[in-house]
Amino acid sequence: MLLGLDVGGTHVDAVLIQKGELFDKIKVPTQPDDLLESVLNALSLILSNASPKQIKRVVLSTTLGTNTIVQGKTSPVGVIVISGPGIDPDEFSVGEYYVPVSGYVDHRGREVKPIDRTEIMNAAGKFQKAGIKNVAVVGKFSVRNPVQELAVRELLKDRFDHISLGHLVSGSLNFPRRIATTYLNSAVQPVHLTFFNSIRDSLARHGLVQVPFILKADGGTLTLNASMEQPVQCILSGPAASIIGAMLYPPDSSAAAVLDIGGTTTDMAILVDRVPLFEPLGIKIDRYQTLVRSFKTKSVGIGGDSTVSVRGDDLVIGPQRTGPAMAHGGTAPTPTDALVVLGVTSQGNRERALEGMKQIGDRINMTPLQAAEQIVDKTCTSILKSLDSMVEEINSKPVYTIKELLTDYRLKPDSLFLVGGPAPYLSDKLRQLSGLDVKVARYSEVTNAIGAACARTTCAITLFADTEQGFLVIPEMDYRDRIPHTISKHEIIGKAYEMLRKKAVELGCHEEDMELELVEHHEFNMVRGFYTTGKNIRVKVQIKPGVIRS
Repeated sequence: MLLGLDVGGTHVDAVLIQKGELFDKIKVPTQPDDLLESVLNALSLILSNASPKQIKRVVLSTTLGTNTIVQGKTSPVGVIVISGPGIDPDEFSVGEYYVPVSGYVDHRGREVKPIDRTEIMNAAGKFQKAGIKNVAVVGKFSVRNPVQELAVRELLKDRFDHISLGHLVSGSLNFPRRIATTYLNSAVQPVHLTFFNSIRDSLARHGLVQVPFILKADGGTLTLNASMEQPVQCILSGPAASIIGAMLYPPDSSAAAVLDIGGTTTDMAILVDRVPLFEPLGIKIDRYQTLVRSFKTKSVGIGGDSTVSVRGDDLVIGPQRTGPAMAHGGTAPTPTDALVVLGVTSQGNRERALEGMKQIGDRINMTPLQAAEQIVDKTCTSILKSLDSMVEEINSKPVYTIKELLTDYRLKPDSLFLVGGPAPYLSDKLRQLSGLDVKVARYSEVTNAIGAACARTTCAITLFADTEQGFLVIPEMDYRDRIPHTISKHEIIGKAYEMLRKKAVELGCHEEDMELELVEHHEFNMVRGFYTTGKNIRVKVQIKPGVIRS
């Protein structure tokens, strides 16, 4: 069996999958101040009907890291930046403890100016005086040669709890994004460590000895152990889970919008020919532009339990959630209460829901029934407007699919694929307002957890080769090797695939789930005088996101 858990803002969902089919499912309320206790409750309930010995794989998706960043609750981080000439590193500052230092590796990986040990130790002293435990170190061209980042780590390794290095976080050259990504990697590490220890102990107490996996923003998984070095890869794993879940039951359309309508938010994504779109560079979270590979998603603060209020003469849906619907014991009216009053769902206390609709109706001079109709209409209209905005953004700039860059293509969704607890109850109104074909996912209320359970382990590596200097480097693996000057691009691609397989195995991927893909390949001649003296080759390969063959 496969065990999947999705920790959302409203519920923790847990499922057991057996031979590709849903065996059992549960939902427990999320305790915002104690997510870990919520997970323990979910584990206890889902395992009441199954033996731990039957579980062969455990996958979690969590909003813990995302919430920590968005709510501004990250730990302080000391950031050391080795930029060299050409830019002002202060333009990319990510916090109070941000220290540019001397040193320079050029664009071909040659060390031009060494680091200054005194500057590094002075920065360390400043960090320690401030009580900082975690550090991020980023060199501008460290992906071509990480020697200076490694040297700084060696100097500081006994002084701090965790040190993130830019070349290990991402192999991409975008320096500002790599700074932000490395900073966030260290900033969320303490909360991820707490999560890691608690999950490991709770699984052990339930007799689950399997190595647990955690979902990444790109819909793939990595082992919980591996995530300790790359916790930033696990932010926004909640929306990724819904997309993988949708891929299990994909709509038969050329372009489908996936709407995950939860209690707190609605997360949106796009499938083109059943393939999810990706962010071309990396996700933006809060104010940080990162290099975290991710599905193209959008999240809006509208869900079944969003608080409904009146501002002037206008209805306002969300983005706040003050608790469950009044029909389920809450204190503020919500779209769920409107659905109960309209008879779309019979779950919950109708009298309490009617009380909530009367509160709103009295403010806008409507009967409770009319108010309920207006709330459902406004909820669905707001969701569709946000979807239109997302589609417009996609059409205004290129977005990667798994296979290729979309060019000369205008996206126009022809169907809506709904997941999430409220999805079945809003489907008719969304169909009416959008004029599109609307399909509700099978087991829509736990699609996220199903997606988590069935997600394939993925990874990507970037390989740089300089045949003139005779070396290749894979920054994400901290790998550097000599190569012959006569090596070809095809041999380089073969080497990239070989190393990708090695990394995938280390992350827990099985051979039968390794669908390898060449994402990028560039080759440039290096000319001295009138002669070609070598080639600069860049290759990016990945294990494609998808579902495992259970």
